[in-house]
Amino acid sequence: MMANPLAGRTAAEKMIGRTSGSPDAEAGQMVEAVPDLVLSHENTFLVSNSFDEFGLEGPWDSSRMVVVLDHRIPAHNLETAKVHSRIRELVRRYGVQRFHDVGDGVCHQLLIERRYARPGMLVLGTDSHTTTTGAVGAFGTGIGATEMAGVWALGSIWLKVPETVRVTLDGVLEKLVCSKDVALSLASRFGPSGADYRCMEFSGAAVPSFSISSRMTLCNMAMEMGAKAALFPTDEVTREWYPGDDSAVEGGCSSDDDAAFCEEVHVDLGEIPPMVSGPHRVEAAQSVEAFEELQIDQAFIGSCTNGRLEDIESAAGILNGRKVAPCCRLLVAPASREVLSDSIQQGYISAIVAAGGIMLPPGCGPCLGAHSGVLGPGEVCISSSNRNFPGRMGSDAAEIYLASPATVAASAVAGAIADPRRYLV
Repeated sequence: MMANPLAGRTAAEKMIGRTSGSPDAEAGQMVEAVPDLVLSHENTFLVSNSFDEFGLEGPWDSSRMVVVLDHRIPAHNLETAKVHSRIRELVRRYGVQRFHDVGDGVCHQLLIERRYARPGMLVLGTDSHTTTTGAVGAFGTGIGATEMAGVWALGSIWLKVPETVRVTLDGVLEKLVCSKDVALSLASRFGPSGADYRCMEFSGAAVPSFSISSRMTLCNMAMEMGAKAALFPTDEVTREWYPGDDSAVEGGCSSDDDAAFCEEVHVDLGEIPPMVSGPHRVEAAQSVEAFEELQIDQAFIGSCTNGRLEDIESAAGILNGRKVAPCCRLLVAPASREVLSDSIQQGYISAIVAAGGIMLPPGCGPCLGAHSGVLGPGEVCISSSNRNFPGRMGSDAAEIYLASPATVAASAVAGAIADPRRYLV
């Protein structure tokens, strides 16, 4: 009987090996991989500019392309309007069918919400948080615009097969503690480069308790620890995400029982409190108690990290029947049109607006500091987004604190950073 060539391999080794035609690919090996899906947003015009230098008329396979306008929407100045017009012309010229214009939502949300990303896929995106697709068991990673131009032209990319860190999740989260708190706890443990060019693979008895949305948050934030990719196993939660489509999960794979991991980390979920990450480092995360009563000027709920239905539900539950503090402005940007529609139907938007919250169109919102809530010098913001670097949301003299949607909502009501558990009913 022939030995199994994939025995003792991690999921990342198997997935990269499949897309490169090298089933024996090992961590550290360079392989030429063919992506199943490529993603770009407003930087599509930069990719196209570089692509044109090759003197080619069209991408290698437009059926694998997804283009989304989500970062600066609606266009906030003439320059952005010109970029949007150029991209619309490009997708028509290239025959891109999966194009999402202003208001459809954030690119990472749409890849999963529209079921474009599937288990076992290799997804390349011109955005660092493409790791989000690991929530459904796809190997997603970010590349630069010039690199993407090369992929458009050649249909492949050279990748180093990453080592894998296994993160075992056990226990039960306390009420009003969520996956964002887990992510911030891990960030404080790994730092900004503890998972550098590694794949973070989540496992353990608690994994089935994490919804696809919660998994998206963890995979999204893995980037802030340096991860090349992040993966959840293909399980019953994944299968339920693709109802009636068994073929969707056929490509899923998991690490072998005897796979070699470069590091193993155990997390007891019951020990994690609501977390807050102070400026200007994501890894500067501590229990919310360390920051309580710090006055804030702005609170933001949304982004590719925490703009989903369960996030808005969590916030609305705290805001319902309460008011945003007079000294504070609360901004909410749903991650997609579908999330917005579902939130309206469930009554969450009414609760937010009645509390004094301001609704923004589905998209990235103020996360990138370009529009829709830019911070002024000396202002303090608590945000459910993924980065708090100087100048991230506007002035480099502003301060950004990262937290879960529940903590952000509680803080908006208090006008200062607050523990959401004080609002338990």
